[in-house]
Amino acid sequence: MSAYKAPVQEFSFILEELIGYEEHSQLPGYQDVGLDMLNAILPEAAKFFEQVVAPTNLIADGQKTHIENGEVVTAPILDGINAQMVEAGWSGLSGSTDYDGSGFPGVVDVAVQEMLQSANMGLSLLPMLTRGVIHALHLYGSEDQKNIYLANLTSGAWSGTMNLTEPQAGSDLSAVQCKAVPDGDHYLISGQKIYITWGDHQQTDNIIHLVLARLPGAPAGNHGISLFLVPKFLVNVDGAPGKRNDVYAVGVEHKLGIHCSPTCTMAYGDNGGAVGYLVGPENQGLMCMFSMMNNARLSVGHQGVAIGERAYQQAVGYAADRVQGKVQGVEGRAPIIHHGDVKRMLLQMRGLTEAGRALSFYTIAAEDRSHHSVEPDSQQHNQRLVEILTPLVKGWCTEVSMEVTSLGVQVHGGMGFVEETGAAQHMRDARILPIYEGTNGIQALDFIGRKCLRDGGEGLTDLLAEMLAMAESTCSDCSSIKALLTALRVAVGQCQDALDQVLANPSNSQYMAYNFMMLFGNSVGYWLLVRLAIAAKSRIEQGSKDRFYQQKIATAEFFASQLLTRNAGYLGAIIADTGSYDDFVVEDFYRS
Repeated sequence: MSAYKAPVQEFSFILEELIGYEEHSQLPGYQDVGLDMLNAILPEAAKFFEQVVAPTNLIADGQKTHIENGEVVTAPILDGINAQMVEAGWSGLSGSTDYDGSGFPGVVDVAVQEMLQSANMGLSLLPMLTRGVIHALHLYGSEDQKNIYLANLTSGAWSGTMNLTEPQAGSDLSAVQCKAVPDGDHYLISGQKIYITWGDHQQTDNIIHLVLARLPGAPAGNHGISLFLVPKFLVNVDGAPGKRNDVYAVGVEHKLGIHCSPTCTMAYGDNGGAVGYLVGPENQGLMCMFSMMNNARLSVGHQGVAIGERAYQQAVGYAADRVQGKVQGVEGRAPIIHHGDVKRMLLQMRGLTEAGRALSFYTIAAEDRSHHSVEPDSQQHNQRLVEILTPLVKGWCTEVSMEVTSLGVQVHGGMGFVEETGAAQHMRDARILPIYEGTNGIQALDFIGRKCLRDGGEGLTDLLAEMLAMAESTCSDCSSIKALLTALRVAVGQCQDALDQVLANPSNSQYMAYNFMMLFGNSVGYWLLVRLAIAAKSRIEQGSKDRFYQQKIATAEFFASQLLTRNAGYLGAIIADTGSYDDFVVEDFYRS
């Protein structure tokens, strides 16, 4: 198993050239965390996650989690790791300075979080869910709730969870049955929640659960659900954890992957009622919770990028060492990295991962601007951009992560099928990403429905116009860039054809949704790679001899010739007759 190396130069290049970090850091609230600070913290973060966290990944996968004496026991090798992250300040990097955070933009935090996700994806879920709780409390928490909980959540001393799913209520939250009964200045929560990530553990001093439940007499369905804050330990007047609350993990799932992350069944109120506090307005819990879920969806999308990066690095390391056969131009038996099909797989892994990273960074930067820009038009534009791109980050990036990690196993050959190499773990870990925080089918329906049909395609039309404007820009004395722009022009045309088809046939949108999402994800990711290739060429023209910039151009060229060609298939499926879907009734799916 090769060591993980954080792609710091890649992060810096994207932040400087695609995001425009020097200007980005001048937004209100970010003035003290400029380019010098960015260049100082990224190498330090890399050192921490490479040396402290990455070595735990394979070992923690084998140690798994279990319940012992009513408490969840996590992988012993992780003991103390979160405390070190808290001490180093990595957990509170983008947290508000009002609550002891460092105040960096989210787009810087996502670079550091990628390092953690690549180093140990199961562990990365611990601060990821906590960030969602922080986000929800900032938006909907009372001042008392913010003062009591946010500082410890921001630092990572306490962690948070999101409690939606129940045994009878998966993605359909209208079926939630968990109850909340008023009791003085609080509520007593009773019921059961399943699939609660890091629902119980000993890695932080307290766990703050956000729980969906129904008040007495609440309306049926989605309009009768409220959100409650339920701490594992009630908080004393001095701010320290006190009495144990009536919430316990009663089961831990045995999963395909992310073994070191305890996925718990949580029981609330088995001994009289768990003390909880209302967050936001009564019966508006879904609105409050979805602010947390949207935040988590972007994080999950970037997990796809991060696990792809780890799989890619491991595949490169193995291919460079594994000697097999002969290749023209290589003396003696050659490492397999010289073989054409292995180069194809590695370039495919790299191209998809770098496109996903650019898409994710670009979206998170837009989210920063949507909150921190002083111009209302800029806020509105960036908010719409975030809404459009979020299902692509979550959906497209996690779909391709399965492909990338599967290719990682394939590069290893038979050794990839052996757990001790670690390649299989990346593939197993990636498989959850298209499922949780809203399946990718839901992301596709969201993209084609709320982000397209709802506004008559206006938002997507504006995005395509921006992409086309770049594709039609002139570039003197740069034939390679011209070829990239020509390919981009074709991709924009394919997206426009798909958009026209969807708008003309909205009743068939559910059948078009997945391919529509994949077409746009592939095209937008490529557009951002082209922007980076143009920036790389500019640095070469300024005299840089760094091979990194040639690599950026070559990666975009590979994407154009070998991956963008998938668009024809996505578009073909969108414009094809969908009647075969309806030819099948339920009984037809069973074999006779």
